[in-house]
Order: sequence, then structure tokens, then C-alpha cells
Amino acid sequence: MSDTNRSDYWQANVRLVMILLVVWFVVSYGFGILLFEPLNAIELGGYKLGFWFAQQGAIYTFLVLILIYVIKMNALDKKHGVQED
Repeated sequence: MSDTNRSDYWQANVRLVMILLVVWFVVSYGFGILLFEPLNAIELGGYKLGFWFAQQGAIYTFLVLILIYVIKMNALDKKHGVQED
């Protein structure tokens, strides 16, 4: 891999991680703590939405973010020819 490809690969990796961290922060801190009270005005399946985000929504979101990271990184590895096969 050339230096240019390494730099592109690393920048794409960091960009992906930053985007996923922002989503994780918004869901876990924003929805679970900062917007807890306004979201509690909404009920989802008999539970207040703020409570749901604080207890389960952040965990489900984190699992989805891990899946997205794996899929995106496999695609990025193939694009740069560094996949593990």
C-alpha cells in the first residue's frame, strides 16, 4: 500500500469512527440524559421514551453501530486491498 493509500485509508477510518461516536453520544448522552424529560412525554410500548433510551435504546444503538462499523470497515478493507481472506 502506498503512502497516499495509507493516508486515504486512515482518513476514511477516522471519519467513520467520528461519525459513529457522534451518533453514540447523541443517543446515549443527548437522548438518555439531556432530553430525558421532554422524551418522557412520549410513550413507546407502555414505557416513557426517555426512560427507554436511557435503559435500552442506547445499548441497542451501540450494537447497531458496531455492526455498521464492521460492515463499513470490511468494505474499506476491500477497497484498499487489505482484507483478511
